[in-house]
Amino acid sequence: MQVSEYPSVLTVLIREILPVMKFGEVVCSGDAPESCVVCLYDFEVGEEIRRLTNCKNIFHRSCLDRWMDHDQKTCPLCRTPFVPDEMQDEFNQRLWVASGITDFYSEYGTVSGL
Repeated sequence: MQVSEYPSVLTVLIREILPVMKFGEVVCSGDAPESCVVCLYDFEVGEEIRRLTNCKNIFHRSCLDRWMDHDQKTCPLCRTPFVPDEMQDEFNQRLWVASGITDFYSEYGTVSGL
């Protein structure tokens, strides 16, 4: 699968709702795994991670961002959707608006004589 140079609107919106935190913040809660299941490297205190809202799995930020760059919308470990059910309506509305904006600008750029 070819990865686009720029993330899709969907990917950008999903990244906005997934919290980024430092690994040490999760260790304090006592339920953190020792390593990232995407890259298999151990987590280090202070590394940026993303903790998924629905399933609570955590990954290195860069690992999960690369996963999303391939238009993935679910957890790489358990396949739970990234967007929580209670946020789905708002998320769909934001996606619809954001998609319309990119369509507007692509049409605007093709108008002859500009």
